[in-house]
Order: sequence, then structure tokens, then C-alpha cells
Amino acid sequence: MSALDARRSVALARVNGVPVNHAAELLAPGELRQRVCTELLRQRAIGLGLLATDDPPPAAGVISEAAAAAIETLLERELAQPEPDEATCRRHYAAHAARYASGERARLRHVLFAVTPGVDINALRERAEACLIDLRAAGREHCDARFAAAARELSNCPSGADGGALGWLRASDCAPEFAREVFGHPAVGVLPRLVHSRFGLHVVEVLERAPGSTPPFEAVRGAVAQSLRQQAFATALRHYLQQLAGAARIEGIDFDAADEPAS
Repeated sequence: MSALDARRSVALARVNGVPVNHAAELLAPGELRQRVCTELLRQRAIGLGLLATDDPPPAAGVISEAAAAAIETLLERELAQPEPDEATCRRHYAAHAARYASGERARLRHVLFAVTPGVDINALRERAEACLIDLRAAGREHCDARFAAAARELSNCPSGADGGALGWLRASDCAPEFAREVFGHPAVGVLPRLVHSRFGLHVVEVLERAPGSTPPFEAVRGAVAQSLRQQAFATALRHYLQQLAGAARIEGIDFDAADEPAS
């Protein structure tokens, strides 16, 4: 069995007798829990008369259009949340002002191990990990020359000819998954783990950072309120699913609704 298959489940899960998967499917535990969450909501919508009793059970995790609309109506009705007031928004902004900063830049260089058709992913990852370990072990006095050499010899990016230099970038200049790793923490130096992106595996060094500017509360009032709405909805949904799960007969999965919000 492969490592991927070992992380997946073939259990047949049911919610009040209704199966949410079939034995031939290989589903990660999170995917299976999400299907259970959706089925809990679908059955609740039927129970409240928002959806016809003959609505078909989901097929391969796909519910009917009527069920999707009914669940949306259900959540709007059952999880109505009060609008965050001015004081709450200001407290949240004061505690998390850095989230709303813009314009942060980082001067980067990288070694790209590109994922191309037919490439052996495991071998590629081993090469990338070996490069990362070598550069992290180089020490500050040797890292500059060694990084540039590694980029020239190993990188699948045109920047390799320039020692891997990418120049100054903002998060908006990068693929989102790359930006999350680079701008998600304040580290300077070779990042401690490979950065995975749609282009492949990157060994990344942050050479310098330039902080962005934090706008005044008035400029981001709407964004702060939206963030609070989303937090309140997620909390309410977790509690609601916990209640539904507690009243349901769930088989084939060790399900903890409080840990797995559904969409």
C-alpha cells in the first residue's frame, strides 16, 4: 500500500442509514467528514420541510441543486448572527492590525525543482530536500556563494543564471501558495522547509524584508467587519453540526463535528 493510500479511508460511512460514500472510493478522512457534515445538513433541511422527502441521496458526494439551495436557506435561518458593532470592530483591529497591512516586500532568491510531465516526484523531492539541507548547513559565511551555485546548477527557473535572484516582490506578485509561505512569517534567511507551488518545489532564501504600511481603521472598517462575520459564522456552524451529530446515528467514521466545519 502506498503512503497516499495509507492516509485514505475506504470505510463505508452512513448518516442515519444513508451512505455518503461507497467502498470503492479512496477518501481522505477529512473528505469523508465533510460528506457527513453535508448529509447532516441535508437531512436537517428535509426534517424542517425545506427540502422534499424524496430528495435523492448524494452520489459520489454530489448533492442535488435543490438540496444545495435548501442547505443555504437552512444556514441563513438557523445561524443568523448579529452584525459586529463599532466597538467590537475596533477591538479586533487593535489586536490584529498587522493583518490589514499592505505593501510588504521581500527580496528573494530561489532554486526551483520544477514538476514536469513524467517526472519522478519522489526523486525530485529527495533532490530538493538534499539541496535545502545543504544550504541550511552552509552557514552565513558560505551560504551566499553556495546558494548562487546551486541555483545555477540545479534550478529549472531562468533566474538560475542570476544565482536564483527574484528581486523585490510583494505577495500579489507571487502565486498565492508561494506567497503564504514567504509572507506568512517574518523569517529572514533560507526558509526551513520546501515551498510547494504549482510550479514545483522551491528552496527559498529571504534576503531582506521591507514592512508594509498599516491603514487606519476607517479605511478597513468593512474588511474588519467581514472578518468578524466569517469567524462568528464558522463558530456557529461548528456548534450546529455538533448538535446535529449528537442527535444522529453516524457509522463508519470516528466523527467529531466540532473539529470539522463544513461548507
